[in-house]
Amino acid sequence: MKLLHTSDWHLGRMLYAKKERYEEHEHFLEWLLNTIKENAIDVLLIAGDIFDSGTPSNISLKMYYDFLLKVRNSGCGNVVVIGGNHDSPSLLDAPKEILQALNVKVVGKACENPEDEVFAVEDKNKNPIVIVCAVPFLRERDISRYAEGETYSDRSKRIRESLRKHYAEIAEIAKNKRDVLKKNIPIIATGHLSVAGGKTCADDGVRETYIGTIECIGSDIFSPIFDYVALGHFHIPSAINENIRYSGSPIPMGFGEAGQQKNVVIIDLKNNTKNEMVIPVFQKMESIKGDKNFISKKLNELKKCGESIWVEIIYDGDELFADFQSWIDEQITGTKIEVLKIQDKRILDKVLTQEHAASLDDLNEFDVFGKLLEDRNLPDEQKAELKELYKEVVGDLL
Repeated sequence: MKLLHTSDWHLGRMLYAKKERYEEHEHFLEWLLNTIKENAIDVLLIAGDIFDSGTPSNISLKMYYDFLLKVRNSGCGNVVVIGGNHDSPSLLDAPKEILQALNVKVVGKACENPEDEVFAVEDKNKNPIVIVCAVPFLRERDISRYAEGETYSDRSKRIRESLRKHYAEIAEIAKNKRDVLKKNIPIIATGHLSVAGGKTCADDGVRETYIGTIECIGSDIFSPIFDYVALGHFHIPSAINENIRYSGSPIPMGFGEAGQQKNVVIIDLKNNTKNEMVIPVFQKMESIKGDKNFISKKLNELKKCGESIWVEIIYDGDELFADFQSWIDEQITGTKIEVLKIQDKRILDKVLTQEHAASLDDLNEFDVFGKLLEDRNLPDEQKAELKELYKEVVGDLL
């Protein structure tokens, strides 16, 4: 029996509010459908962040539902979808009863009864072939309650223990379900969270998943009873260990991921193998960093390709010139190269050292808040406390 693990599609995402990614996602979903057919996949696991926003566009919704209908005719008998921190739990869960008729199991948010997150997946002959513990992105309010008067250290410990308890309870339910079935079938778990050992990089589009004060959790929360844990959230494919993995996003979320290999993971439970299938590049992206001569050389190399290429240029030379934008426009005239982001490191560094405002394109919500705190004459302890409270507020809004 074979499972395919994918996550973090982020349907509807735009690149720097300039470029829609619908065409890339269409190509990916077409490739994924063919991969499912060619590899005779029995179960498709989608580990969260199907959409980039809690209010996806009609185009994104159509892509999602059209794909699920096509999977039904691909030979893959079952699909499991969990909610991520970008997804709206209510939006994912709304059609779950209808999708169940297509053998698509959706768990958009933590269930009031943990037993509803555990179910057996059956083959075409109604024989159970695997037990899935479909754990979605867990918010603090899903697993724990604030205790009045507790310290941040106590709260952190409480949340960690609540996460551990949730997965332990899920594992016990799965074990009991397998005992009732009297079949030694595999147990698979999912998760959408930051696990120690996962990989990130600058400009990878990963939004912090603060669960209360928890930024990252150890992989020891996952019971050894799980034969495989399909993780979502980090966009770089990575193996925490042989049986706990991030599949990563199918397309680069930003120029920080340009040139990075993208994968899905195929798990063959019968032969106990895990294979990474490389996803083709559907839109070339290139990040160029250097002085004027280096940038000119790299652009000339890209011109020879004659392909559509999206480019980020980071100038870090010593020369200052006011017509940098015009010079770049001249370099790419008549080509399929599109420069979507230009950053002059020398000017930016000068602005930052003068304590002027940096471009919002270069800062995330936590950077902005941090700079606001730096401008206030507050004790370090109070700054730390305000940062934690801010993380909590942002987390509740996601």
